[in-house]
Amino acid sequence: MYKLLRPFLFSLSPERAHHLTFSALEMAKHIPGALALVGGERPPQEAAVEVMGLKFPGPVGLAAGMDKDAKHVDALSRIGFGSVEIGTLTPVAQPGNEQPRLFRLKADRALINRMGFNNGGVQSAVERLKKRTPGIIVGGNIGKNKVTPNEQAMDDYVKCFDALHGVVDYFVVNVSSPNTPGLRALQEKGPLLSILNELKSRDAAMPVHRPILLKIAPDLTDEQLNDIVSVVKESGIAGVIATNTTISREDLKMPKSEVDAMGAGGMSGAPVRERSTVVVRYLRERLPKPVVIIGVGGIDSAEAAMEKLDAGADLVQVYTGLIYEGPVLLKRINNAYVTWKNRK
Repeated sequence: MYKLLRPFLFSLSPERAHHLTFSALEMAKHIPGALALVGGERPPQEAAVEVMGLKFPGPVGLAAGMDKDAKHVDALSRIGFGSVEIGTLTPVAQPGNEQPRLFRLKADRALINRMGFNNGGVQSAVERLKKRTPGIIVGGNIGKNKVTPNEQAMDDYVKCFDALHGVVDYFVVNVSSPNTPGLRALQEKGPLLSILNELKSRDAAMPVHRPILLKIAPDLTDEQLNDIVSVVKESGIAGVIATNTTISREDLKMPKSEVDAMGAGGMSGAPVRERSTVVVRYLRERLPKPVVIIGVGGIDSAEAAMEKLDAGADLVQVYTGLIYEGPVLLKRINNAYVTWKNRK
């Protein structure tokens, strides 16, 4: 069914298609059997995964950026996701960058976005999450406001962390988006360790503890990845999400002139698949379990998901693959995971 709808959705601007799709999803969740028509179903019990002291109903989660404001968590839990990562959230609401800011590269099964952390602010998301139905794991992806200088970034991460602590299951510190000026500089070892140590300290003072993960860019050098390994070990955080979008534009099928016309932004989808898998493998070789690695980047098939798991990921996340394949992608991954797990 989704493949029949996709040509219509792709005839719309990406942002309009996004809002229309989620409006339809919200309506469909109230109609028995409607979600099944587009390929959605809850993960089978055998697909459950236990990591970080949490039981995920299934191995595949929704990556941050699609349900920024936690408006659709309940509906998403019914189409095959084991987790939903909300955000990136900032302390104060911000509109993000000017439109157009989201572009499809159909020939490459990819997207370019420069959304710029558009969100309604952390507190509005907190109020929605207080009302959510239990049964799906929710991650809180947190960042800084665009107007906040890097020297004061710590304050923004702390505000989001404190506000969300009681309503999410784990945290993701996002210092890797290319769409907030200067943000990626926070991936350097010094400032990154300061932020993570502060959040770990605050978590230790809470009656309930939340795992903290770090989301990194695929464009890091081996030397920078080695710094990430050191930061994870020194801070004692739970793990890493690898990877965010890339600023690379290499080896694309779409003509360079058309890609250049789209402008700056992070690219996601099939072109990121190989590099993100390389990063997952590199990190796993240096960060043995129980450090958690969530693999994301170019997962548009069960095969691509299993590739990440074989490289050492504990869980996977999708974003662009969902846009190109629809909810049936989740069913395929969940079923393949059960087979993969039984082989192990």
